[in-house]
Amino acid sequence: MGCATCGNFRTSSLLLPWRPSSRIPQSSFPSNIGLLKLRRSNLVKDNLVVRNAFGFDENGSFNGFPITPNKLFMQETIGAEYGEGFETFRPDGPLKVDVDFLNDRLQEGFLKRIRYAMKPDEAYGLIFSWDNVVADTRTLKLNAWKQLAYEEGKEISEDGDLQRLMLYAGADHVLHKFLRLWDESESELERLKFRFSELYFGNLLEIKEPMEGLKEWLDAVSTARIPCAVVSNLDRRNMVQALEQMGLKKYFQAIVTEEDGMESIAHRFLSAAVKLDRKPSKCVVFEDDPRGVTAAHNCTMMAVALIGSHPAYDLVQADLAVAGFNELSVINLRRLFANNGSTFMDLQKQIVEKSPPKRKLTIDTIF
Repeated sequence: MGCATCGNFRTSSLLLPWRPSSRIPQSSFPSNIGLLKLRRSNLVKDNLVVRNAFGFDENGSFNGFPITPNKLFMQETIGAEYGEGFETFRPDGPLKVDVDFLNDRLQEGFLKRIRYAMKPDEAYGLIFSWDNVVADTRTLKLNAWKQLAYEEGKEISEDGDLQRLMLYAGADHVLHKFLRLWDESESELERLKFRFSELYFGNLLEIKEPMEGLKEWLDAVSTARIPCAVVSNLDRRNMVQALEQMGLKKYFQAIVTEEDGMESIAHRFLSAAVKLDRKPSKCVVFEDDPRGVTAAHNCTMMAVALIGSHPAYDLVQADLAVAGFNELSVINLRRLFANNGSTFMDLQKQIVEKSPPKRKLTIDTIF
């Protein structure tokens, strides 16, 4: 099961797999150094044109926002291991906000309790992770690596397991092991990382469709008047533009981005709960990564895991694991908070009790 899941990525129609331009066939890589230098100089000119077309300026910023390649490669901390939260500032001094504090201060008032008694679904808050939950960022990253390899005259294996390892490896490991760039200087490696970031954000601008079934699920929870938030380490401008291109911005009442200054995954979830005005214990996080599931539980939130980026056996800690949004319904949210034991979301077989056979009444007659 794990190998099949690793080899076959969950696909969506948001972005077609990258193909090299027909102007320079992928198989016709130059064999001598002179042609390679000429080709690189031409690619530099082409890159300048592409960067200007997408909004990159000569300083490496994107539409006025600096690109930070490290945030595409760094592994974020989970956070809230002991219920700790983040620190915010008020006129009377700093205020430390932790999980217990939010669960206590975000309690429903009298009028809200009456409303939620009549419409219990509105008491919940849904928090969606951006990566591989809202958008298929695996395809974006893989296409960016393929484009970078093509520019450098390298090829990336089509083996699904190797590509999966490449997506979750660090930038230096990918450049050395997969692109086999051993002899490059430190400045050249930094240039390649920065170029990868440019390609990734360029692909982000072309994204048109969300993950399969997400829009229908958001329609359902919007009808039930359940507020939603999306969290990411991207900057707000790129996030809002991507959501508008996919037609999803109207569904999210809160957005947590890099500008919010959250230091961990759990802190972003807590910030989303504050913006939704829902206590963390009433929030449901949609994640595809086991680290995100752990962060949700550290915040006393429920976790729904999407199988695809990771196999099902890596997501056993989630309260519910599904293959796609089309498997969900609003009643699943109610059952998540039913507290019926550890197996309350498992499929149950209906037991049909067989009625005992009817006894025939016999009358003994004595003559």
